[in-house]
Amino acid sequence: MRLFRIRNIKALTDAELITNYKNKGDTELVGELYKRYSHLVYGVCLKYYKNEDESKDAVIQIFENLLVDLKKHNIENFKSWLHSVSRNHCLMALRKNQTLQKRENEYEYSLGDNHTDTFDFEPHEKEIKELQLTALERGMTTLKEEQRICIDLFFLQEKKYEEVAELTGYTTKQVKSYIQNGKRNLANYMNTML
Repeated sequence: MRLFRIRNIKALTDAELITNYKNKGDTELVGELYKRYSHLVYGVCLKYYKNEDESKDAVIQIFENLLVDLKKHNIENFKSWLHSVSRNHCLMALRKNQTLQKRENEYEYSLGDNHTDTFDFEPHEKEIKELQLTALERGMTTLKEEQRICIDLFFLQEKKYEEVAELTGYTTKQVKSYIQNGKRNLANYMNTML
């Protein structure tokens, strides 16, 4: 009986799952929507948060909210609606965090000895640099090993082409190629993340 029921759930369309959930309140139906779309919601959240743990938490919150929201709304295209819900959830959370950060900055400014007419936005700039560095670190892990090694030696350890070639056993021509391709791949990765 249980196996038949699970097979039945998997065969249902999104609209049928939602209608049955509204009628029966069976959370297993929403669980099937989670199985189908949690990876897409995670992708949306990661685009906004740029943090894996925060994105995973957001996915759980979004699907918990669905237990109530699905009963309230008349949804024609679930996938599109879920994308909008996910995007709005992330934007609202980021705005809330920015508001809290601004209030903290204003409070710290009011306590400080340095009372000038300009407001200090330095913490925001630090956060941006931190996000960029985090994205760069993640991007480095996506590179092929030879690209990652050459970029690390050349840019981070400030070795010359010839030194990188000597340390790695690659030819100077290969080193230049790996660095050039690695830089391009990193730039592509950074553009998708930021």
